Parts: sequence; structure tokens; C-alpha cells
Amino acid sequence: QDPLAESGGDTVQAGGSLTLSCAASSGFDGCMAWFRRAPEKTRRKIAHWYTYDGTTWYADSVRGRFTMSYDRAKNALDLQMNGLKSEDSGMYYCAADSGFGSCFRDYTSWGQGTQVTVSA
Repeated sequence: QDPLAESGGDTVQAGGSLTLSCAASSGFDGCMAWFRRAPEKTRRKIAHWYTYDGTTWYADSVRGRFTMSYDRAKNALDLQMNGLKSEDSGMYYCAADSGFGSCFRDYTSWGQGTQVTVSA
């Protein structure tokens, strides 16, 4: 069983909205994050959530449009994406790493990814 499982990827029109979900197979505390790999580009983190205190971070490219929510009981991190642009297209990955400290770190658990395509 994969430790993380993403869902919710789809094809949407520019300006539309989509919610991605990431479910962890077991509970933990640390950092959960969303990464995006655009076509022909490297994978980059776009947001993270520090489960100890709910501290969040968003990349400039998504801040104000994307919002995370965390359900501790379900070990699930959702990513609500609004005002989608063509440049938001790509494979979205959920990642997690346990323990205290900055969420700007290497992540040890990864999901398989879910595809988001934004059409003009």
C-alpha cells in the first residue's frame, strides 16, 4: 500500500476550480506538501502544511488562488485550486515527511501523482 494517495485530478477550463485530495495511510506529524511537475519542467513544491501547528506556505505562483485544508482525523490534505491557469497544468504530487522542523526539507514519502490539465 502506497503511503500517500492523491485523487481529484481532471481537465478543467481556465478560470475553473478543482480540489485535489491526499490521503495518508497512517497518521503522523510533520510536513505534508503538494508538488507540481509541469510538462518539461522539474518538480517544484507549491504548498506545504506543518501538522504540528497548521503553519502553511504557498509558492508565489499559487498564493491567493490555492488553499489547503487538513483533516487530522482522516490524515488527509486537500488542495483547493481556484482561478486555474494553463500554467497550472501538470502532475501534482503529495509528499510527507515526519518530525519537527522546517518544511523546507527533503520529503521521504510520495504519492503516485494526479494529473491536472487546464485548457484555454
